Amino acid sequence: MSVTIRHGLPEHHREAATRLYWQAFGPKLGRVLGPEDKALRFIARAICADRCYVALDAQGRLLGLAGYRTAEGSFAGGTADDLRAVYGRFGGWWRMLVLQLLSDEPETERFLLDGLCVAGPAQGQGIGTLLLDAICDEARQRGFPAVRLDVIDSNPRAIALYERRGFVTQATAPLGALRFVFGFRAAHKMVRAL
Repeated sequence: MSVTIRHGLPEHHREAATRLYWQAFGPKLGRVLGPEDKALRFIARAICADRCYVALDAQGRLLGLAGYRTAEGSFAGGTADDLRAVYGRFGGWWRMLVLQLLSDEPETERFLLDGLCVAGPAQGQGIGTLLLDAICDEARQRGFPAVRLDVIDSNPRAIALYERRGFVTQATAPLGALRFVFGFRAAHKMVRAL
């Protein structure tokens, strides 16, 4: 399969990227960002097209993407205004509070991967590896000594990919009672030195 990795999300792929992101992260964010129609509206609104790499096939179809976070913000984090615009004042407020419980202090020492997803039919074909390599190259170009990512404990396939690409678990943060909201017990912080 011929795959092209490029920086930035072409605007005509925004809908496909939104669906792909929801397909990958909806199982853990669904109780907070649902219902699905609103979640898709929020993600489409929140995506920052210049904070990602995408994988495209020979026909230009979106196969996968890897977002990253900068000091200016994340690939699909959105803002309080985005949440209010989609969910209303109260709905946006409580969602913002719950989502803030998942986030930690901004990373300044290491480049932060902010979500990697590959379309179902393209999984297992090396696309995740290519996207991870692009993220590591971006980190090197920006002068970072390492890349960090967070992965949930119930995603062994992703953990295995990251370990194969040189990421090592630095810490594990249990969710405690929030596991009932998000559907996973802990998140691993994994780091790869560059």
